[in-house]
Amino acid sequence: MVVQLIDNGSLRPESWLNLQRLATASSRRFGLQVHGISLLHSDRLDPNSIGGQPARIWEPTMRAFLKAGEREFFIQPFFIGPTAAITQYMPERLQLLQQEFPDLKLRYGDFLFSGEDTDDGLLTSIVCQRIKEALGITGWMRPRVVLVDHGSPLPEVTFVRNYIAGQLSVLLRNEVHSVAVASMERREGDLYRFNDPLLADRLDQDGYAQSEVIIAMLFLSPGRHAGPDGDVEQICKEARLRNPRLATHCTGLLGTHPLMEELLYQRIRRQLITTCDA
Repeated sequence: MVVQLIDNGSLRPESWLNLQRLATASSRRFGLQVHGISLLHSDRLDPNSIGGQPARIWEPTMRAFLKAGEREFFIQPFFIGPTAAITQYMPERLQLLQQEFPDLKLRYGDFLFSGEDTDDGLLTSIVCQRIKEALGITGWMRPRVVLVDHGSPLPEVTFVRNYIAGQLSVLLRNEVHSVAVASMERREGDLYRFNDPLLADRLDQDGYAQSEVIIAMLFLSPGRHAGPDGDVEQICKEARLRNPRLATHCTGLLGTHPLMEELLYQRIRRQLITTCDA
């Protein structure tokens, strides 16, 4: 069985390198190779920026495995919640592959947030620890916290953000003023209002615009949106220019936290045990 750790892909080398680091750590813990592969985009990276080897994206890599005789695959999503990239795009591409290779078998692991009734709390713990790190760096006393994600066309993804924010409100009740949510961006129209408010609008609100605000990043790896000079940091910078009394600090990303290796271990192990017992 070929085990694949799949992220969305990025044009930032740091994102690919982090995926490979986590795949290597998982390989070491399981004693079998875990392949870090991006769904899209990363094949456009300059190989010289990522150690000399070209980055791999999912569909051509699958074809190479299939032509080499592999037929059983397990995919561990490196996504926080049930994104359409895994629930819609990948099954559509898989259908086409199965027309060519009808004996192809593929199983999926849980997302990093595996559901409010079954989640082990590790993802929320990582977010919480990132916020506590920010409290230590800034020295702020009871700042406001805004948990920000990218924004999604799927309410199931936004539910994950809102659920984690509710958990954080309890865990951090003695250390922060409040925990609120925001989206970095969203699609136009009332159909997508469940993403509201946008981060820019949240930071302009009374109470926030005059406060110290920790931006809790619900993002996994550095990329165009998250990390140094990313879109979220730019939104915060522009908000501070509009609101001179506003202070913001972005937390570290989730995918680079030491506990992420343990979270992936738990997700992959759960599926491998299920496979062995079947």
